[in-house]
Amino acid sequence: MEHAAASPVEKSAIRKVAWRLVPFVALMFFVNYLDRTAISFAAPNGMNTDLALSAAQFGFASGIFFLGYILLEVPSNLALHRFGARKWLARIMVSWGVVALLFTWVDSAGGLYFLRFMLGVAEAGFFPGAILFLSLWVPARYRSRILALFYLAQPLTTVIGAPLAALLIQHDGAFFGLAGWRFMFFGVAIPAILLGIVAWFYLVDRPADARWLTAEEKTWLTTELERESRQKLGANQEKKGLKQAFSSGRVWALCGIYFGFIYGLYALAFFLPTIIGGFEAQFGTHFGLMQKGLITAVPYLPAAVALYFWSRDATRRGVRSWHIALPAFTGALSVPLALYMESPAATIAMITITACSIFAALPNFWTLPTRFLDGAAAAAGVALINTIGNIAGFSSGYLTGALHDMTGSYTLPMFVVGGFMAMAGVVMLAISREPVMPSRRMTSHDATAGH
Repeated sequence: MEHAAASPVEKSAIRKVAWRLVPFVALMFFVNYLDRTAISFAAPNGMNTDLALSAAQFGFASGIFFLGYILLEVPSNLALHRFGARKWLARIMVSWGVVALLFTWVDSAGGLYFLRFMLGVAEAGFFPGAILFLSLWVPARYRSRILALFYLAQPLTTVIGAPLAALLIQHDGAFFGLAGWRFMFFGVAIPAILLGIVAWFYLVDRPADARWLTAEEKTWLTTELERESRQKLGANQEKKGLKQAFSSGRVWALCGIYFGFIYGLYALAFFLPTIIGGFEAQFGTHFGLMQKGLITAVPYLPAAVALYFWSRDATRRGVRSWHIALPAFTGALSVPLALYMESPAATIAMITITACSIFAALPNFWTLPTRFLDGAAAAAGVALINTIGNIAGFSSGYLTGALHDMTGSYTLPMFVVGGFMAMAGVVMLAISREPVMPSRRMTSHDATAGH
């Protein structure tokens, strides 16, 4: 929590970091998530038809991204430490932008699988790298505020990205005869390449090198960060911490909770545009392409608001088990109920409740590991939870599509989503009965969620 007697130099230093770095890194995250989920907008707007994809094949293409991501996440993070966050984040952006650009010319299911896998490889390490970069700029007591602002970029990506994707898809044949969905891939890939180039020159690795900080601000930030660095655990304790994290039943319980939320998050992200595209057959209504894009964005604006105010309440009260369990159970009920609504508006309202539930819970979830883990154990535990979340990202896409092909509807797949979210709530209540260390504010380690 921020010290009450913060000096003018301290306040001005944190304010400059917040305004100079957070919006730019959040913009990088915005483009990152947009490129990752662009396939969901392309699917119902010509891609599935042109590539002759079944729902299961689309789901596999959506999910295989996470296999590449998991495979290279650790090596990418090691490279980031070696070469510096500024250079490595810029490299990651340019790499994934080039891969994303190649989707413009994909011509088969196999080619789509390959590019989705390579996109995961190219993006590996971006999210934890961004978290690390921001963490190197502010003391621990400020990180929860900085990282919460950064995290807001995820729901807002769909709020802005869905209409943007629809606008690009509308330009069918306007760019060298490319189909609308191909032009959309082209349009969302170019910003990643440009931002990567800008990042190389705009970002600065550490406060001591920032020309936009005064000498006093540089000194204060450097002194505070070095003081925290000296308090880190040594090598022998680190080995003990790793063993503690990987042998902890509570860590594995948290893996199960996170799996449930991420399963729901990506099931919605990848299949919501397709579900909205089915409203015409289900309800006899017709929506234009831009209308579908706007409808897709509807659940995510309230979700961003819910994320902010629910996390604010949790900060004020201290995180309670119901801050995670209540959203889990609410989402578990709203997902299947959405299938039984009698109008598009009612269906979207229920899906909005689900999105609010997921995004309200996630920032508060990441305060849990440090109730019973410290230092290297906390870092290792969060890394394990992060990896399990990425596995959920793969399985939700593939399983949702496979179950749809098997049953001919999204009823069973959405009940599975609800089941995993209910599991998250049950496990949360179960571990809340066990004694834990007092809750404390989120640190940089707590925020490295799987994206």
